[in-house]
Amino acid sequence: MLQKVVLSEAFGRFSDTWSPKIAGDINDLQVKLAKFEGEFVWHHHDDEDELFLLVSGALRIELEDGAVELSPGEFVIIPRGTEHRPVALPTAEVVLLEPAATLNTGSRPDDERTVSELQRLDAV
Repeated sequence: MLQKVVLSEAFGRFSDTWSPKIAGDINDLQVKLAKFEGEFVWHHHDDEDELFLLVSGALRIELEDGAVELSPGEFVIIPRGTEHRPVALPTAEVVLLEPAATLNTGSRPDDERTVSELQRLDAV
């Protein structure tokens, strides 16, 4: 069954930050929606690339050798193994496209913001 997702409505269904919600599945990937506020933890993903698509707000992805600034409607793909830290300026609504097994804190599974079991948006 086809299901249309209206991003503004979907983001309006939750308020917690740094806790991605599953909005859809595509092959072995998941479309995740997340609200960011302030700085996240430095981390990397050994086996997964990540796509960050900024929907609203402002976002900087800090890297060991610089940073990428995103405005609404822009995205960046962070290659696996790349140490990075998302920073919302001051808040951001983000669509993530990544493998289902991707842990939000990657190489930092003991961080207090680690979410090991994501909620499906239709269950929020």
